[in-house]
Amino acid sequence: MNMIKHSIVALSLAAIGAIPAFAASQVNLTIDAAKPGPVINKNVYGQFAEHLGTGIYEGMWVGPDSKIPNTKGWRNDVVGALKQLHVPLVRWPGGCFADEYHWKDGIGPRGKRPVKVNTNWGGVEESNAVGTHEFFDLADMIGADVYVNGNLGSGSVQEMSEWVEYLTSDSKSTLANLRRKNGHDKPFKVAYFAIGNEAWGCGGNMSPDHYADLYRNYQSFLKAPQANRPKMIASGGNDFNTQWTDVLSTRLKGMTDAISLHYYTIPTGKWAVKGAATGFPESEWMATLANTLKMDGILKKNEEVLDKNDPEKKIGLFVDEWGTWYDVEKGTNAGFLFQQNTLRDAVVAALNFNIFHNHAERVKMTNIAQMVNVLQAMIVTDKDKMVLTPTYYTYQMYVPFQDATSLPVALSDAAPYALGGTSIPGVSASAARAKDGKVYLALVNTNPGEPAEIAVNLAGAKVSGASGHVLTAAAMDAHNTFKAPQAIKPAPYSAKAVNGKLNLTLPAKSVVVVALEG
Repeated sequence: MNMIKHSIVALSLAAIGAIPAFAASQVNLTIDAAKPGPVINKNVYGQFAEHLGTGIYEGMWVGPDSKIPNTKGWRNDVVGALKQLHVPLVRWPGGCFADEYHWKDGIGPRGKRPVKVNTNWGGVEESNAVGTHEFFDLADMIGADVYVNGNLGSGSVQEMSEWVEYLTSDSKSTLANLRRKNGHDKPFKVAYFAIGNEAWGCGGNMSPDHYADLYRNYQSFLKAPQANRPKMIASGGNDFNTQWTDVLSTRLKGMTDAISLHYYTIPTGKWAVKGAATGFPESEWMATLANTLKMDGILKKNEEVLDKNDPEKKIGLFVDEWGTWYDVEKGTNAGFLFQQNTLRDAVVAALNFNIFHNHAERVKMTNIAQMVNVLQAMIVTDKDKMVLTPTYYTYQMYVPFQDATSLPVALSDAAPYALGGTSIPGVSASAARAKDGKVYLALVNTNPGEPAEIAVNLAGAKVSGASGHVLTAAAMDAHNTFKAPQAIKPAPYSAKAVNGKLNLTLPAKSVVVVALEG
């Protein structure tokens, strides 16, 4: 709890004016455990690893001959850290990279694989050292399922269909035997397979109708044994544009299990100058949170379209790219998309988790961009050094929500957080009954200057206390570095009911996840 004390002390020193440093808005929160909602699919906590910058090479893959401790070329420290997150699923190989990736370049002896140029990300050489077999090794090591993006943009029907056969066939076909020759006797388990990525942009600059025609064509030839057939995903739109969801949910009914959606949080809302990852003013803290909260409206608009075209709810809405996107760190390759990861990113992640839980009926997968060294990463590496980010810790705190049953939460008397002409909810909350039978409550205080007091009521049951963790810091841009790798990390958090009432104090700019005690 030292971190909380330090945070409050810093705030008290900075407090000026009529509002006392320890003044906390009073919020009443009720959880209705008698009305369970949809299950929060564990894949909502999915990850994304693209051949981009040092996201794979150096960041995770160092090769079996590296002096950095590794297993089958994958660095042991990163694999160990990812296992602690219980990563349910990883999306690979892209992203924009997917529509220039030819899978046969990444099989067979690594020394004989062709070297290509990664034209999307930095114009660097792509050695193809990490291909199908290597990536599935990583997935096996961390216990994750795999979501593969096929090359629609520059590939062919034959190429994509042959990859699916190579991956999934248990026959004695030439391609299945080639897989065996390359070291994998049994078929790979592919949980999901997408036809292309961002077809509206880097995946081919297509219209939704043209993409729908191509999807129908390609999907017809992607054949796999029924027992090992991946669920199929159509590449959808982005932001508030629902045209892609409308066209695809109408024209691909019965041919797709889900439609993807992309949305990135940018402080300024402008791609040319996005805003800095550190050293930002409170106005950009506010803008970032306000923009990330738009995710709720984006999901609602797309779900309205799906409810109209797919009332049976057979088509999922998968947010397979999301997260913060800032200006790259000075002195780094602009094509590598490296940015520092701070407390602000942890708060962004938690706000989105609470939104995704609210949309659990349709949103059964999301994939943050990206896993290591790229955009809103879990882990940052430099040669043999590794550091965990605040976003990593948010994922770790929310692990109990994987496959938990969502519970309705009602908030009242919550004061908004306002700055300038912008106002957002001061508190975000989500609750669920986890597989261990306990009720977990996740809370976010968006206000960087004031704590919030939460009066917790579990309808129909007594609550004697709560225990879990809190993530906060004195500075809005608090982050871990190789010199100070534990500058920000979760601290134990607990509270006991007094006279039958449980009150939780949320420090300013904090994420709290607790299990309620009966």
